[in-house]
Amino acid sequence: MTHTATDTAPSPSNPAVGMPSSNKPPLHPGLADIVLSETRLSRVDGQRGELVLAGYAVEDIAPRVSFEAMIHLLWTGSLPDDAELAALRRALAERRILPGATVALLRKAAERRVHPMDTLNMATASLHLSTALSTSGEGPMQSVAPYDDTALRLLASMPLMVAAYERLCQGLEPLAPHPELGHAAQLLYLLHGEEPSDIQARALDTYLNTVIDHGANASTFTARVIISTDSDLVSAVVGALGALKGPLHGGAPGPALDMVFEIGEASRAEAYLRAKLARGERLMGFGHRVYRVRDPRAAVLEGAARDLYREGPQRELYELARQVEAAALRLLAEHKPERQLRTNVEFYTALVLHGLGLRSDLFTPLFALSRTAGWIGHAEEQRRERRLIRPRLWYVGPEPV
Repeated sequence: MTHTATDTAPSPSNPAVGMPSSNKPPLHPGLADIVLSETRLSRVDGQRGELVLAGYAVEDIAPRVSFEAMIHLLWTGSLPDDAELAALRRALAERRILPGATVALLRKAAERRVHPMDTLNMATASLHLSTALSTSGEGPMQSVAPYDDTALRLLASMPLMVAAYERLCQGLEPLAPHPELGHAAQLLYLLHGEEPSDIQARALDTYLNTVIDHGANASTFTARVIISTDSDLVSAVVGALGALKGPLHGGAPGPALDMVFEIGEASRAEAYLRAKLARGERLMGFGHRVYRVRDPRAAVLEGAARDLYREGPQRELYELARQVEAAALRLLAEHKPERQLRTNVEFYTALVLHGLGLRSDLFTPLFALSRTAGWIGHAEEQRRERRLIRPRLWYVGPEPV
């Protein structure tokens, strides 16, 4: 292995690895409270329960714009006008085609029932095989400044890969993209084979907007580290997907909904939840490492769920979920008052995605589909810094004899 001078050269501020010293610096396990860099993409305030996305409170922007508009906001710092939005949608539509090798990989993974996140990781890496040919045959594809073809292709490909894998696992053939549908509606069409209602498309747009970025979380940090080595954007997203797969980061919205189903009736909620707490079990969908009040994303998605379940036979499920939430918050305040465990994004994520007809195995891939736009924004910020991310480790092993 070759080491560069910047990796090993001793200096007053960077002693050689393993050099004994009595001046041990303060440690920050997990890099907690370390400010890596400046960003204009998002601000997370856990004490106040605030999430700001490129100048807008999440509750003000997520329910009101399309996912394409949110991408433009995150990448450029402003909401698009009609011409800019149309150009971005056209550029994404042109890139909704997968390499043949990617489709073959998805088929093989479906035969072996590979974990959906592992499949998405492998399929994303295979995008290195993409060509620059236009699907329409009308010449070179459009680029949308300031982001290059790779950024657009990553975003355009994600819904195709997620939906194709899901259909192949069900013994169905992948569908060709609908020429007139936007990003959120496109995904639902590719999954179910029929155009979604406006309410369904709006619910998914709101979800994708809500989780598009969230500070220096593990997957975003991973993407920035990879880009800081002057690697490429596909590699950064693949690395971020690997970090997101871990349950301590990506979370598990499915179990939050499973808990609601197991309770079944509001009258059973308190006894069920008390029993779980008595066994020392976690109530899924409650508590967050950052937020000490209610996760603002939960409030946004509660509104999306309310609209999605406004009519129809599943309205009772929404009402049951609200009653379970109220009982859980009351019991958590009673059993763990010092923890301030409040509703997090997982609880209503599960309700919204279930209402859209999605299996729980798809919940994390859909999260990744949205967060990819955030990873790309952070990768571009990090690239402009032109600085390798390289924290130190403090050696505590044996010294040479």
